[in-house]
Amino acid sequence: MAIITEEPDSPKPLLRKSKQKLEPQPEPPSRHTPPKSVASSRNPFQFWLYLTLFTSLITLVCVLLSSLSSKDPKTWFLNLPPHLRIHYSSGRSIKVQTAPNHPQVEIFSIQQGPTSSDSHVLIVHGVGCSSFAFRGVVKFLGLRNVHAMALDLPGSGFSDKSYVVVEENVGGNGFFGRMWEVYSDIKERGLFWGFDQLVEQGYVNFEENEIRVSKKESIKSIEFGSEEMGRVLGQVVDSIGLAPVDLVLHDSAFGLSANWIAENRGLIRSVVVLDGVPSGTTWPLWTLEMPVVRQVVLGFRFVFERVVAVCCIKSVGSPEVEAHRILLKGIDGGRAVVGMGKKLNSTFDMSEWSSLDGVKGLPIRVIWSRGWSDSWTTEGRHITDAIPQATLVTHSGGRWTQEQYAQEVAEHIFEFVSSLPKLTKQRMEEPIPEHIHAQKTVHEAESTDHHNGHGGCTDNVYGLHHGWGM
Repeated sequence: MAIITEEPDSPKPLLRKSKQKLEPQPEPPSRHTPPKSVASSRNPFQFWLYLTLFTSLITLVCVLLSSLSSKDPKTWFLNLPPHLRIHYSSGRSIKVQTAPNHPQVEIFSIQQGPTSSDSHVLIVHGVGCSSFAFRGVVKFLGLRNVHAMALDLPGSGFSDKSYVVVEENVGGNGFFGRMWEVYSDIKERGLFWGFDQLVEQGYVNFEENEIRVSKKESIKSIEFGSEEMGRVLGQVVDSIGLAPVDLVLHDSAFGLSANWIAENRGLIRSVVVLDGVPSGTTWPLWTLEMPVVRQVVLGFRFVFERVVAVCCIKSVGSPEVEAHRILLKGIDGGRAVVGMGKKLNSTFDMSEWSSLDGVKGLPIRVIWSRGWSDSWTTEGRHITDAIPQATLVTHSGGRWTQEQYAQEVAEHIFEFVSSLPKLTKQRMEEPIPEHIHAQKTVHEAESTDHHNGHGGCTDNVYGLHHGWGM
């Protein structure tokens, strides 16, 4: 019996089929896209949106802060705190000319002590400061029979911070200038002036208007440098009759006055350097250079106090710190301070200056803060070592004089000027110049009015003359 068996199919074609099944097949595109990451899903314009909103907010705050500060001098003065108004009423204004072609400006000053004293001390503050910081020093020196005087430099304190400049333009105005001239003619002579001339003469006569001089008034902040400082010091010493004067130069006033000292040795008896460096400032100028930063620093009291505490004085929170902020925030005060700081001589060489003929032998006393910082104490020693005849004493206050340390600073100044030999004043031997005699006559008349009850007026803040206060 035969057995029939069936053989299995060949595995080769099965392998082909399995190979074909194992080969990856391209998947059809899915209808659902995978979720993107959070970073890639953000809108790229969100950053610019947030930046625009932030900038707009800062700008709005600055505009609001600037609008809160009154531009009217009378309103600004009436809103002053009592201690600033008392300080103002105790002083007077002096007219000086900072440049040959510039109008006169008024600088504020206070003084104490007899004018017949052998010592005439003139205190000049640094950038950002004012005579308000030295009212206590002036008072204590006056009680010691020293004629003491402190100034507000142009652009600082109660002194003028800007001046009006009249610019003349002779022709050459271009197309828009010519159109403005035509408009001025129509406004002045009437709308049908040219038509009437055209009918009567057949042409319009513009020959009389070929050369036109247009005047434009603009207000500019006072920029105060070493040259302007020399003019101010010379005019003040000459008009008040302070020579030979004992100069007290605070902070940057030392560098601004250095050239005038070397060139006017005959008008100076001694120099006191009070925490002063020749090419730097205590107040950080960058806080006033940028409009946004300036509005924040001067607009918020706590921000201003932080800056002052870091750079200028030891204790904050007192009314005198707020007074400094108000004076800096005054009309164009910050801009004027920046203009003064930019004119400092950054290449001043102390050793070269001390070797000049006008400085050799000049008595110099360095009064320095001993508790501010180690680096600041070292700076005081370097300045003293660079001037062979200089002597160094220290005080316990900061780099700006405060009322609680005023007597200590005044005692150091008094001890120094009292040790100097008495000099015969040239103004007592020679006849008084005519312009100084006239000015002294005016001052005597003002003093008479003061004793009659008319002193202490507040007209200077409105641009008028100011007499001595009670």
